[in-house]
Amino acid sequence: MILPTKHIRPERALLTIGAEILAALRGPMTVSRVWDEVRRRRGVAAEPAPIAYDWFVLALDLLFAMKAVEFEDGLLRKGTE
Repeated sequence: MILPTKHIRPERALLTIGAEILAALRGPMTVSRVWDEVRRRRGVAAEPAPIAYDWFVLALDLLFAMKAVEFEDGLLRKGTE
């Protein structure tokens, strides 16, 4: 689930989605704005690979546990450490 496996394609692995979230997070943004940006970027690809909101939230949880993102005052931002 975190890493690609025989049953989880690389574009659905949580680390891949987390990397997309970090790429979309240009500055402090709301979670819904980041969600919209990730969906937009995935739709532009040659072969769209949509993800469900629950996978997006799991990737956010992983990033939060790794201290790669912070959530403060309703805004999501990249971690400072």
